[in-house]
Amino acid sequence: MREYLKFYIGGQWVDPAEQRTFDVVNPATEEVCGTVAVGSAADVDRAVAAAREAFATWSVTGREDRLEVLRNILGEYQKRAGDLAAALTEEMGAPAALAGGFQVGLGAGHLTTAIEVLENFAFEERRGATLVVKEPIGVCGLITPWNWPMSLIAVKVFPALATGCTMVLKPSERSPFTGQIFAEILAAAGVPAGVFNLLQGDGPSVGVPLSRHPGVDMISFTGSTRAGIEIARNAAPSVKRVTQELGGKSPNIILDDETFAENVRGGVGEMMGNSGQTCSAPSRMLVPSARMEEAIAIAEEAAAQVTVGDPTGDVVMGPVVSESQFEKVQALIQKGIDEGATLVAGGPGRPEGLERGYYVKPTVFANVTNDMTIAREEIFGPVVTILGYRDIDHAVEIANDTEYGLAGYVAGADLEQARAVARRIRAGWVVINGGFDFNCPFGGYKKSGNGREWGEFGFDDYLEVKGIPGYAPDEAAS
Repeated sequence: MREYLKFYIGGQWVDPAEQRTFDVVNPATEEVCGTVAVGSAADVDRAVAAAREAFATWSVTGREDRLEVLRNILGEYQKRAGDLAAALTEEMGAPAALAGGFQVGLGAGHLTTAIEVLENFAFEERRGATLVVKEPIGVCGLITPWNWPMSLIAVKVFPALATGCTMVLKPSERSPFTGQIFAEILAAAGVPAGVFNLLQGDGPSVGVPLSRHPGVDMISFTGSTRAGIEIARNAAPSVKRVTQELGGKSPNIILDDETFAENVRGGVGEMMGNSGQTCSAPSRMLVPSARMEEAIAIAEEAAAQVTVGDPTGDVVMGPVVSESQFEKVQALIQKGIDEGATLVAGGPGRPEGLERGYYVKPTVFANVTNDMTIAREEIFGPVVTILGYRDIDHAVEIANDTEYGLAGYVAGADLEQARAVARRIRAGWVVINGGFDFNCPFGGYKKSGNGREWGEFGFDDYLEVKGIPGYAPDEAAS
């Protein structure tokens, strides 16, 4: 049983202003596995004050000083990789192989990338007589979700540190253990007092006062579109910068060629990863209508290969994160049946033999039309919807017929055709044949958010641009 009753503020582990706690439930067992303190507006005030004080010195540190801190963090992160993986499995049900592999590995990858970017990042540029300077924006409020805790903390904290910002991090109350361990890592790495501060709690207790706080210069939020809209409203009176990575309903266009079976199979498998709890997951699979029956047979077989069970064992899928998430996914699966989609695999209820835990059957619907609820709403569970298209123009039309624009996928043997289709998808991150790159900008169009994370692009949101004309008058004269 874990117990985390202190916050990390100003370089110290301190008691919260109010003695309130919440229980963390292990989604695999439905039993309480930890107790965590709940923050308040008073705690936000204290953390922001510590960050503001630290900003005066951290913002003017040199590149080498920041690189030293980031490299120290990498060393401490590697030491605690096993602890982070165990926490992920316990708090949000990530299978052991996923938790210790891609979940923890993404955090390390984003840290290594931030170090590489910082080594050569241009904070100043001369343009004739003008000097253009990129300066840290100030104190950042970072609010992260529960589904990829280490990756989504990493893509905010490390660019903020690298650019000279100070920060207050509020992890999700559904995955607080990893945030606590992360704070221990930064403390052990010697991050200067007040540069990084950690508060635990829910949206109303910490997220709202943090986003409203006049001492916070920027809010970076990852989560649902609904919550993102509220954060933007709360931040508006202080005119602070707000960047958001929000929901998605991403299309996966399978081209009509000899790799069709492989790509349908791969699309089902990718959707089931992390129990479908990925904002950029390829949830809408688009296949040629003439090959719908073939796609159904392949998808049914692929779903049957997905093992579900105790995440501490050797399984592909663990549970979804909570009872409320389980109920939401179940309701949407039933909605798909009620609206007439063809249930190919899975369906309502827990998988056979799993009577306890928030386990969902790997589910596939086919003959889905884009006006159905399961094609429009983000399910955030292991549910694939297969839609048919007449030709490429029709596929692109369906792909773009959504209020979201976070990600898209194109799979096929003809690279030129795949490239052409990718260019037409209205989304911020479009993957061709499973490509992956830590330096690729990640973020959304439309209701999927604004701003970009990952690599060099992830630095920009934490920087203000200052122009100084007349800085080099001799340059103008020449």
